[in-house]
Amino acid sequence: MFLLKNITVYCGSNTGILPEYTSQAKALAKEMVNRKLGLVYGAGNVGLMRVIADEMLGSKSPVYGIIPQKLVDIEVAHQGCTDLIVVETMRDRKWLMAEKGDGFIAMPGGIGTLEELFEIMTLNQLMYIQKPLALYNVSGYYDKLLEFLAHVGAQGFLKTHQLDSLIVAADPVELLDKMEAYEPTGTPDWLQRKKQ
Repeated sequence: MFLLKNITVYCGSNTGILPEYTSQAKALAKEMVNRKLGLVYGAGNVGLMRVIADEMLGSKSPVYGIIPQKLVDIEVAHQGCTDLIVVETMRDRKWLMAEKGDGFIAMPGGIGTLEELFEIMTLNQLMYIQKPLALYNVSGYYDKLLEFLAHVGAQGFLKTHQLDSLIVAADPVELLDKMEAYEPTGTPDWLQRKKQ
């Protein structure tokens, strides 16, 4: 069983058009609370970021918010975080979020969420980290992305095991169960060939 203590959650600074995005963010938070997991996130006080943080904080669970000073200055930082960590740049923020989380969940979100998702996929692929990465596929939000990733694989730009290692679920219990069952893959084939 993969040891999870803190989960880094990437999610939208908006709540989206479906009420399920909000209700399922709360459901994820409740399941994290049940498992005594802490939340690492981008410290926003807006959108789904605020929803999941408030739900965790309401249950007295630890919430670690990481945010650049520029965003603090425009008043989007959640001042209620258990630990509000202010950094200089977005790059600093992303790296610290990757370090502090034992696993990663991408909830529905926009360009920032997608960027963070692909960065973690890349860090896992290149073995800078080896941690579970999951798509919280609320109301089929990521279906078309998964179709595109399958196309990328069919065109020879993504290995099957890379896509298979991406955890996908629409239910928070199933999602976290799969993350806890995660097994690091070890040295990838391309790196083994390079060493020979």
